[in-house]
Amino acid sequence: MEYNKLVRDFIPQIIIDEWKKIQTHIADDIEYWEALKNKLQEEVIEAKESVNNKKLLEELADIVEVIYAILKYKWYSIEELEKTRLEKREKRWGFNDRIILEKVY
Repeated sequence: MEYNKLVRDFIPQIIIDEWKKIQTHIADDIEYWEALKNKLQEEVIEAKESVNNKKLLEELADIVEVIYAILKYKWYSIEELEKTRLEKREKRWGFNDRIILEKVY
């Protein structure tokens, strides 16, 4: 079975421990950046498709893990992300009021 996708660091060892053979490689910068974006999209889709709260929480944790990897790759800190989030929240607030924009005339 072919996957050709970014996996967590310990996944290869888990597969090997199941007595299966694998083929891997280390991504260069260009491939890694594309793989991170694809992984983020994959995890968001999985979160959207989650049918119970436990699965949703696991997918949200995966999304955060990918975001942390992107921050590290792009040389941003978690503090910078949080500062930016709070600045944006101060200007536009959050999503707590459940407002759905239907049309703009």
